[in-house]
Amino acid sequence: MRLRITVLAAVMAIAAVILGAGCGSSNDDNGSSGTGTTAAGGALTATPGINVAKDDAIASAAANAVNQSGQLTIASDATYPPMEFFSEDNSTTVIGADADISKALGQIMGLQANVQNTPFDSILPGLTAGKYDLGISSFTDTLDRQKTNDFVTYAQAGTSFYASTSSTLAPKTLADLCDHSVAVEKGTTQQTDAEDQAKQCQVDVQAYPDQNGANLAISSGRAELGMADSPVSAYIVEQSNGQFKLGEAYGVAPYGIAMKKGSALAQPLLDAVKALYADGTMQKIFDYWQLKDAAISNPQINGAIN
Repeated sequence: MRLRITVLAAVMAIAAVILGAGCGSSNDDNGSSGTGTTAAGGALTATPGINVAKDDAIASAAANAVNQSGQLTIASDATYPPMEFFSEDNSTTVIGADADISKALGQIMGLQANVQNTPFDSILPGLTAGKYDLGISSFTDTLDRQKTNDFVTYAQAGTSFYASTSSTLAPKTLADLCDHSVAVEKGTTQQTDAEDQAKQCQVDVQAYPDQNGANLAISSGRAELGMADSPVSAYIVEQSNGQFKLGEAYGVAPYGIAMKKGSALAQPLLDAVKALYADGTMQKIFDYWQLKDAAISNPQINGAIN
């Protein structure tokens, strides 16, 4: 999956008539950005107070592994709030939980985190080609992805179904996709899950370049169901003005920060993630973005469970 967590309110692209996440691609007709709110009613922008001290040991180990001195180049697909997206009034700066984590990792490594909006299915190949140092974009760490990339686990999430409010469908498992159509983002675990199910029965799997396109397919009636990481599905439904309803969730799995296979960043990155858990920074970010079940107890290099 791209796989993600559970969330309350903020932005998400739904369709041309619904405010949604900043798309991150140039196809603005798929959706527009909107503004979510914190529990106190203010606009969601960035976790306040993220100012992590540089760790000299971690910084020294990381310095020799990055492509450009002083810069940590991070690829992220900004169509997936609350994890990564554009705010309504800023179409160039990526915000969200992963963006805040990127900033904190840069600080502890003594590097300037440079988050670049990148189509999701091009991030892993881009890492292999050396275009980016890291991919922080709600990647589920899977054994299949570990064939080409390494990961450091930092959070966890499941997948949730969602549908039009007028729909009578209420899927609980992948088997419930049989004889129906489902919209997913290209390159995600949701696409893999749906296509695997389509080998067992008739499923019309519609894969779109970004999450905005998948949402538009459902709101326009081209697809009956949607699948996304649980926090993203919750965002979509919360911000749909009653047009979408949230369904059941399945399969909790770890999120991993992706990098080139064999990257020397793996160990200093793992040390940095553990440090952000130890000093409370990671939980502060999860709390701000209302990711109540995101935390993991044991970050690992290549910690896939399936």
